[in-house]
Amino acid sequence: MTAVFRRELCAYFYSPIGYIFLAVFYFFAGIFFFFGPLLGSYSDLGTVFSGLYAVLLFLIPILTMRIVSEDLRHKTDQLLLCAPVSLSRVVLGKYLAAVAIFLFGLLITLVFALVISAFTPPGWAAFWGSFFSTLLLGMAMISIGMLISALTENQMIAAAGGFAAGMLLLIIDSLAGVFPNPVVVKIFMALSFYDRYYSFHMGIFDLSSVIFFLSVCAVFVFLTIRVLEKRRWG
Repeated sequence: MTAVFRRELCAYFYSPIGYIFLAVFYFFAGIFFFFGPLLGSYSDLGTVFSGLYAVLLFLIPILTMRIVSEDLRHKTDQLLLCAPVSLSRVVLGKYLAAVAIFLFGLLITLVFALVISAFTPPGWAAFWGSFFSTLLLGMAMISIGMLISALTENQMIAAAGGFAAGMLLLIIDSLAGVFPNPVVVKIFMALSFYDRYYSFHMGIFDLSSVIFFLSVCAVFVFLTIRVLEKRRWG
């Protein structure tokens, strides 16, 4: 798994994808920070994380579109499928490499907090709650994007599928208000990423939300493994 992790991590910087992802991430995070806490002269970074929520739903597909589909397109997936390592280790190595790139981007918010702390306490409980929830959100979205990438060898289709998934997650709360049936509304709200994401911004540690995001990660990583297993034996 370590070898796959290193290979995938380096691959992000052998191609423009890693640089593009980090550049766009830093750009939007910087915009939210400049026009929020800096110009507004307040220490709460909640507006930065709230802005990043929508950005990440559409940015993460850029990170995940090549994660499996590139191997399928170049037929190097056969080498991985025949390698003396379990598919679960291969998938986890790829997944953790994408999470590492995402974490590199997210650490810019810690820089923002340190800048603010030079003048006034930034409210560390709320900051770490927002940081942790954003990390969980990113991990969940990466697992979804990885499954979509495993279903096609076309990176553009993988990216489009990721964008569609992000759009669905973005509007799912609004969709809940369209249906009069309370059971349907309850189902939609149970699947809402934003409600679980936002609760951490108040400095509230919600174990059920942690379990929800980690469960999404586990389910979609497992499904990706199953898709590759089908290719191995298909």
